[in-house]
Amino acid sequence: MEEIFKVGIISSTHGLKGEVKVFPTTDDVKRFKRLKQVILDTGKEKLTLEIESVKFFKNMAILKFKGIDSINDVEKYRQKELYVQRKDAVKLNKDEYFIADLIGMDVVDEEGETIGTLTDVLNTGANDVYVIAFSEDGIYGSSGKKEVLLPAIKQCILGVNVEEGKMMVHIMEGLLD
Repeated sequence: MEEIFKVGIISSTHGLKGEVKVFPTTDDVKRFKRLKQVILDTGKEKLTLEIESVKFFKNMAILKFKGIDSINDVEKYRQKELYVQRKDAVKLNKDEYFIADLIGMDVVDEEGETIGTLTDVLNTGANDVYVIAFSEDGIYGSSGKKEVLLPAIKQCILGVNVEEGKMMVHIMEGLLD
């Protein structure tokens, strides 16, 4: 399980007093209002920054960090990623999962046969779609296809165990055609 989650990328500075525009990589940009701190990955180190204020403009969050008071102090953080610790992440409802926890998960069918590995999650609007790369030595990999797109619906996703890194699925008729 992942212990930190990416919540945004600093896209640019905002004004002269050390504020930054953050492109959110989370579903809810308003979540920044509830955050007290973030982890900045500078590429060389990870810095914990305390959030002093939050504003919103269009689809962006504008953050001001304590102790960073000029444009010169934040210019070097352009295009750097912001993370939160799992304890500060949004609370999930039943049958909701963090994408970071799903990626790399082993996928098996209801008979326990290995299908492959979950490699991506596509947001389609109606429901998410899981991209499952077939295991080369499994029965599904012999079909000639490299992957299957599986809708994240109750009829297909039978169980998810984040701690074990395993997902049990039902391959509906026609999905392998």
